[in-house]
Amino acid sequence: MSGWARLGDETAALLGRLGVQGAAITHGDRPVASPITGEVIAHVHDASVADCARAVEAAQAAFLSWRVVPAPRRGELVRLLGEELRAARTDLGLLVTIEAGKTLSEGLGEVQEMIDICDYAVGLSRQLFGLTIATERPDHRMMETWHPLGVVGVVSAFNFPVAVWSWNAALALVCGDPVVWKPSEKTPLTALAVQALFERAARRFGDAPAGLSTVLIGGRSVGEALVSAPLVRLVSATGSTAMGRAVAPVLAARFARALLELGGNNAAIVCPSADLDLTLRGVAFAAMGTAGQRCTTLRRLFLHDQVYDALLPRLKGAYASVRIGDPRESDTLVGPLIDPASLAAMQAALADARAQGGVVHGGERVSGPGEGIFVRPALVEMPAQTAVVLRETFAPILFVMRFTDVDAAIALNNDAPQGLSSSIFTNDVREAERFCSASGSDCGIANVNIGPSGAEIGGAFGGEKETGGGREAGSDSWRAYMRRATNTVNYGSTLPLAQGVKFEI
Repeated sequence: MSGWARLGDETAALLGRLGVQGAAITHGDRPVASPITGEVIAHVHDASVADCARAVEAAQAAFLSWRVVPAPRRGELVRLLGEELRAARTDLGLLVTIEAGKTLSEGLGEVQEMIDICDYAVGLSRQLFGLTIATERPDHRMMETWHPLGVVGVVSAFNFPVAVWSWNAALALVCGDPVVWKPSEKTPLTALAVQALFERAARRFGDAPAGLSTVLIGGRSVGEALVSAPLVRLVSATGSTAMGRAVAPVLAARFARALLELGGNNAAIVCPSADLDLTLRGVAFAAMGTAGQRCTTLRRLFLHDQVYDALLPRLKGAYASVRIGDPRESDTLVGPLIDPASLAAMQAALADARAQGGVVHGGERVSGPGEGIFVRPALVEMPAQTAVVLRETFAPILFVMRFTDVDAAIALNNDAPQGLSSSIFTNDVREAERFCSASGSDCGIANVNIGPSGAEIGGAFGGEKETGGGREAGSDSWRAYMRRATNTVNYGSTLPLAQGVKFEI
């Protein structure tokens, strides 16, 4: 691509096509900069704590009517949202690239993920099944039913600025819940665009209640207000472990539900039988994709002694030659870091790695358009799994270590305080099954012959330990957005009691 307009002009045109009014991006007090060039591309208006309270009250009013709409009818709204996303995929994907710095392929892929979860949720709207349960009492029937929970708050991060909202919102809406969304203050424009697309779908739907979906742009105070609001029954929060430690006690104190998607210090184990061509590609994407700014980014790589000397030089070659630059260009594989703080954290981690015996390859800043922060991904040979290795740094750093025994490598995988994603590369079925077993990886995601990143919406996404324990998207994750009731119906003329209890009057 060439001949791009100034990013601000390009962004304004995109937002106009997506339905965002010009005043929403020109009259605010919060500047929005693109990480590609550092250029300020818009100014948005921050919501206040009072605005948050009003949004939650409107969402609660919407809940009272939305909860009694039949679930398949609720699914129709999500189907229409999916149609709007399909029509806007190119524009919204490019906006993700401009605002978050992801490559264009990844930006388009993120919107496709939104479309996919809408399709999933539409089918789910006819499958919110409960159980019929065997009862010990004659002429009785026992069953479980599932009902809408209430207002859902979503707090999302910059690195997946729209997909995380959709994982939650598509399921919440079919389950009967309104959504109040506080996006990252680094990526508000994509949130405004998604809200505009939702409103298009709602107009086509015809009778969606006001307040069913709301976006609150703002900083920490708005997020704290949303988490503290008594009417918000579930908060799905994506971010750092530190953020989760602040959010969880607030929700626990008021007995609200927490769905936490926090840190990830993900590892891969490469065994002697591994296909090294496949492994090279899997490791390269998982470690360098999104400039190392995915929660599922590969950060620790354990190479068996028998493959270390064969694979490491190939990895060094890939790291030295990978195309870094403007993520709008079709051949770019690594775009910019999100901001200067990310660069500082990366530099500090590399300094610590050197101090702890590491040999660093790459990691230097490279030129890019404007004032964007572009770095060459770093490959760091470490003598052991030291403190810096066990500390998640949200940047493209891959720590490489040797191992000789697969059980020891699995133990090293599990030593990290986080437990999001993991993988093993092997053609030995015993090693693969061991890794996926109860005594194998302790992560929420355990893959074989693929990297730890690139999850699909059909499986529940999330992890254990300091990752927070939350699950989003597929499988039975819908249950988090509903409340369960156990019902017992006596259709007889007597009143037998459970457990043989006698109470005669």
